[in-house]
Amino acid sequence: MALIKSPNTNQVSFGEGIGIILLKTVTPTIPGDVACALSYDYPVRYKVIEEATISEMFADPTRLLEQFIEAGKELENAGVKAVTGDCGFMAVLQDEMAKALNIPVFMSSLLQIPLMDRMMGGQEKIGVITANSESLGKKHFDGVGISSETQERLVIGGMENKPGFKRYILDERPELDPEIMEDEMVEMARELVDEEGVGAFLVECSVLPPYSPAIQRATNLPVFDFITLIDHVYSGVVQTDQVFYKHK
Repeated sequence: MALIKSPNTNQVSFGEGIGIILLKTVTPTIPGDVACALSYDYPVRYKVIEEATISEMFADPTRLLEQFIEAGKELENAGVKAVTGDCGFMAVLQDEMAKALNIPVFMSSLLQIPLMDRMMGGQEKIGVITANSESLGKKHFDGVGISSETQERLVIGGMENKPGFKRYILDERPELDPEIMEDEMVEMARELVDEEGVGAFLVECSVLPPYSPAIQRATNLPVFDFITLIDHVYSGVVQTDQVFYKHK
């Protein structure tokens, strides 16, 4: 067998391809949620920023830029091959984070929108299901390179007024009813199809991917979310186990 050398003398564990920066929350996570390690067919590494709360993400995540860069560098030093977050509102951190780290950075599920738009010929409306429609806007879309033309085709559906989502996620209860959450997600998706005629969905919020299959069953439309993005990036940065070692 060939001699194996570590590419990073600070690294004490191996095989975690994706590093994920988490908000400080108390709501339980289930498979499909970015913060649940059972969502992946591969190992991931988590790092929590204690000051990063849901309300802070809605207000101005850039106030915590230094903490995010520090967390990203810690994950990089631990050996991950790419870094993401668990809130689509981190889009405003994308450029500065990518400049600060030496590995790929993809901070928001919204990064998929330009790809979706091109795949659909630049003609279809895209339904963006978000945790807070009042807080999501141009600065987030600009932050991930979504053109003004594409932004005009985005239809925002906010979950903030859905009672279950507000109770379990926004009010941060240490409990979760997945059936209620799924029903509310499907209801929102159907509203966007019936009232706006959207042709695909981008699920912004990291706690909502568990319900993406239900949206697709209900609407028969493409659905992209944080998990589809993370899986895609992982497939590019970990083509072989040799990325974790150096072989002589």
